[in-house]
Amino acid sequence: MAITKWILDPSHSEVEFKVKHMMISNVSGEFTKFDATVETQDEDFMTAKVEFSIDIASISTGADQRDEHLKSPDFFDAAKFPQLKFVATKYENVDNDGSYEVYGDLTMHGVTKNVKFDAEFGGVIKDPWGNTRAGITISGKINRKDFGLVWNGITEAGSLIVSDDVRVHVGLEFVKA
Repeated sequence: MAITKWILDPSHSEVEFKVKHMMISNVSGEFTKFDATVETQDEDFMTAKVEFSIDIASISTGADQRDEHLKSPDFFDAAKFPQLKFVATKYENVDNDGSYEVYGDLTMHGVTKNVKFDAEFGGVIKDPWGNTRAGITISGKINRKDFGLVWNGITEAGSLIVSDDVRVHVGLEFVKA
């Protein structure tokens, strides 16, 4: 079997997150700079070698002051830990409609943990310009405290300012090299 390399198409990809704020509403954000390298055997993504990285300084929540706080040592400490990395280690087929569980090592804030995400493989197609494309959507939840992101506060009512759980949604589109 031949090794196939895939190049990330950032203009058709996204990395988003959502976290509870004061336990009454959600704050959404995104990372605007990220990259992935993918190698498959032919076009079989169940055997894919995947490495994914995010530039922490590219965080954007729509509020500059909050973004700067998230980059500070209180949270990500982007100066000391400039990248988040994920390396896939295992895939499990959930059903026959393209749903999988993807396991891998997530490194954030200097801490590496094995995590599991839900994945939906969108398939492989030829675009109108003759390029072969593949798409995958990954979603799940991580506990930020597992990675040393422990800053928090308590409201007058006793609620946490920021939830420990962070929901992630990653949509990636690749072009066959």
